[in-house]
Amino acid sequence: MPEFATLLTESQARTFKENGYWIDRLIIDYADDTAQRTPDKVAIIDARGSCTFAELRDLSIRCALGLLSLDIGKDDVVSLQLPNWREWTILHLAATRIGAITNPIVPIFRDRELGYMLRLAETRLLAVPGRFRKFEYGPMALGLKADLPGLEHILVVDGSAPEGTMSWAEFVAIPWEERIDPSVLDGMRPAPDRVTELIFTSGTTGDPKGVLHSHNTLLAPMLSVAQTLNLSSETVFHMTSTFGHQTGFLAGIRLPLQLGATCVYQDIWDPAVFLELIERHKVTISNGGPTFLQDMLRCPNIDRRDLSSFRIFRCGGAPIPRVLIREAIEKMPQVSIYSAWGQTENAIVTMTRPSDPEDKIANTDGYPQRGMEVRVVDDANSTLPPGEEGRLQCRGPSLFLGYAKQVDLTRDSFVGDWFDTGDLAVMDKDGFIRITGRTRDIIIRGGENIPVAYIENVIYEDTRIADVAIVGMPDERLGERACAFIIPRPGEEITMRDLQAHLEFKGVVKQYWPERLEVVDEIPRSANGKIRKVELRARLLNETRFDRTRPFTQPDYER
Repeated sequence: MPEFATLLTESQARTFKENGYWIDRLIIDYADDTAQRTPDKVAIIDARGSCTFAELRDLSIRCALGLLSLDIGKDDVVSLQLPNWREWTILHLAATRIGAITNPIVPIFRDRELGYMLRLAETRLLAVPGRFRKFEYGPMALGLKADLPGLEHILVVDGSAPEGTMSWAEFVAIPWEERIDPSVLDGMRPAPDRVTELIFTSGTTGDPKGVLHSHNTLLAPMLSVAQTLNLSSETVFHMTSTFGHQTGFLAGIRLPLQLGATCVYQDIWDPAVFLELIERHKVTISNGGPTFLQDMLRCPNIDRRDLSSFRIFRCGGAPIPRVLIREAIEKMPQVSIYSAWGQTENAIVTMTRPSDPEDKIANTDGYPQRGMEVRVVDDANSTLPPGEEGRLQCRGPSLFLGYAKQVDLTRDSFVGDWFDTGDLAVMDKDGFIRITGRTRDIIIRGGENIPVAYIENVIYEDTRIADVAIVGMPDERLGERACAFIIPRPGEEITMRDLQAHLEFKGVVKQYWPERLEVVDEIPRSANGKIRKVELRARLLNETRFDRTRPFTQPDYER
């Protein structure tokens, strides 16, 4: 099993518990309590069916015993590269019951990214769909298994299982409870401060980082969100953001379970389907970036749907254009829009509240959540006065425990107990923050981070290319898209088709591919040789030859 050292101290844990932020409960406690009280209540509705809380409890226990039979136990890593299906939740609860670590992975990742993540995590079991969005996952997983001696088991959900893998249907059909006494699970209950999640965040200096969270650090932010928005067991949740991202995992799986509420899972984003789900299942709340809100509001049949149950849309990942808020008020007057900011490392740090005016919702990223603190500092880590831009730092009970196998990087990311988020921000006189930029080189496309340095490094591997710089260009719908400025080597020519072929050969997920290519003779650099990306961004904005209205060469990949 992997060793994941963290920087959590007994003093920090004691303080968070004394203040009531950490309550030492596990997600299985909430799920089992609801199954005991209301066994027939529907817990999950997905594109392939539904299950009750009693079924969820029983299946997760059977699955936990099955994992034990495969010799998977405490602190072993179970990686889930599944769409938003109920099997995701069953496996997460099963892993929790035996003290294993859940590793969420976004379904879009392919060989290159997936192989790196599985190797760092030392994954013992990988769960993948048989086929999703026209891609066969089993052969990819088997191909990686040959180079990953620690990866012993591949579980294939909803589809034929290639030789060398296991079928989910066969796995859960085995009555493991007849072979292993379920009471053994009582002695495997993990401590609340143990690592329960390893999730990868987009790297800004190369490879992605493995973020470690405990049961308490995952529980705290969702308790705060439920309190702020007055959510309860009667709330009906909807989630279309992938469970491979922290937002989808926390707000789509864990928050509904904590409340004993029903959640409707949507595995492929389609605004018309979303409206249908609201109407059919009386959805109360959903989460996503401004792109999702815009798509929903501009869906042609929105005025023909009964959306009276829908009352909350929590928006994060990018600022909410004021026009969208006003459009939402016009088309769905019963709905409240809330803006929020957080990261993989710290979940939800700031969020607007029901009592906040439209100006705060449209022009800020919210106010610190319960127990969380933020500050804006200069380069000397001195706190800046309201209205001045600086580096955003935060601390509190939702903060991660460290980066997996990167203790030095973890230490370098902190100033005392303040985590340096890598974002630039301004705080107003009321304590609300507004994200104004990033100190790290990253592009946020439709709420998803594109790791710029990583993609540039892959492009550099093409021997026809002498230099490359990737920058974000504004986009009305997605916030940003990626543009690659490239200098070919003497005598070489590079087209967008060439670039795409290279990235495909290297196994880079398509959602990370640049959507525009500009072949140039020179890339501006500072006196010390650093690329001046601010100049490239200015050219995209100001020069007429960089016409942002012309068609893009890449399709609009949905999240």
